[in-house]
Amino acid sequence: MNAALIVVALLLVAAAGTAVVATGDPARQAVTLSAYGIVLALLFLVLQAPDVALSQIAVGTALVPLMVMLTVRKTKK
Repeated sequence: MNAALIVVALLLVAAAGTAVVATGDPARQAVTLSAYGIVLALLFLVLQAPDVALSQIAVGTALVPLMVMLTVRKTKK
């Protein structure tokens, strides 16, 4: 069962990564990047790395998309 859970998590990561790349608008891409960060954190939890998952939630899900959104907002003015 553990191997099946890992495979499902990897497929979710692949789908979320593809969604980030396929998104054209930078503002929407920041939102999909945040969803990708959540899926990566889920993968890290499945792989029994809770410390890395917490770091991913803080950095990959919150800070990086926020910085991208602020940059997009600043450059559009």
